Amino acid sequence: MKWYLKVLKQYADFTGRARRTEYWMFVLFNMIFAIAAAVLDNLLGLKFTPEIPYGFIYLIYGLATFIPGLAVMVRRLHDVDKSGWWFFIGLIPIIGSIWLLVLLATDGTPGTNQYGVNPKENFNEINEIGQKQL
Repeated sequence: MKWYLKVLKQYADFTGRARRTEYWMFVLFNMIFAIAAAVLDNLLGLKFTPEIPYGFIYLIYGLATFIPGLAVMVRRLHDVDKSGWWFFIGLIPIIGSIWLLVLLATDGTPGTNQYGVNPKENFNEINEIGQKQL
């Protein structure tokens, strides 16, 4: 949950790098909350039409999380030393989506790249300093 909140705090921050954990935890919680919003729409009868299984709550949630989701994906691509424009490779049918999924699941480049320091190494250094202080 802390990763989901971290992404929301960096609402429109397209700079820097994002770890795999940050991206995939955001995706997981985002899907859980989207499904909950759709269920809530059904329970409250707020669906647009009987054929469409979601309504206003789902729409508002989707609009509210679109920019942070895009920003964390761009930061994730930065972690593998790719530009955020690589997002558009997903528009190529089948192969593009698979390639984008591979990029999002690949471990980040070690050390510093053109987009900043490795968040995994930075996170480990912070943990080591915190443990020494205890």
